[in-house]
Amino acid sequence: MQKTIPLNHREVSSETKHSPEFNGLTDEEKIRKIKYHFAQIMDALGLDLSDDSLMDTPERVAKMYVKEVFSGLNPANKPVISLFDNKYQYNKMLIEKDITLFSYCEHHFVPIIGRAHVAYIPDDKIIGLSKLNRIVQYYAKQPQVQERLTIQIADALKEILQHDNVAVMIEADHLCVASRGIKDTNSKTITSMLSGRFEEDSVRNEFLSYV
Repeated sequence: MQKTIPLNHREVSSETKHSPEFNGLTDEEKIRKIKYHFAQIMDALGLDLSDDSLMDTPERVAKMYVKEVFSGLNPANKPVISLFDNKYQYNKMLIEKDITLFSYCEHHFVPIIGRAHVAYIPDDKIIGLSKLNRIVQYYAKQPQVQERLTIQIADALKEILQHDNVAVMIEADHLCVASRGIKDTNSKTITSMLSGRFEEDSVRNEFLSYV
């Protein structure tokens, strides 16, 4: 038997914060507003907006922000999660590893590029495999810090599964480190959130050995 539930925002500190003045603009209203302001940024940089290569850039950037890289800010894009009865009574670790992750650092709005490893131990319900990817992508498509992204994914899984036997690890390159500032292109950032049975030494070690 399949059960479908919405992935709802929760009023917890790990949520990406909206401005108190946020008034729920439509996507088209957001695009128009971003287009105008990005054109102002380009003008301030001295770029020629009459150039045929640049004139449509403000609209392209606005559409990219709203429809793609920051689409996780729109609650309408929350994935609907399919749960199925665990009819085979599988009660061992299930891991979806190397999930492609693209996000943007909220401090400089430059890319975070990496991979996520997500695991859980099924109880009476299991999740459709592609839904694990969708959960990662939804939270990644917000301005982020990696620590919060890791917690958001883990919290979402715990809410959906109604238990704590969940693990999330993210390995990522931050272009705010690689392309500016210290300009270190070799370092990676690793974060993890292990809860429930994954806090036991044997289970944690098994998870780490796989990822």
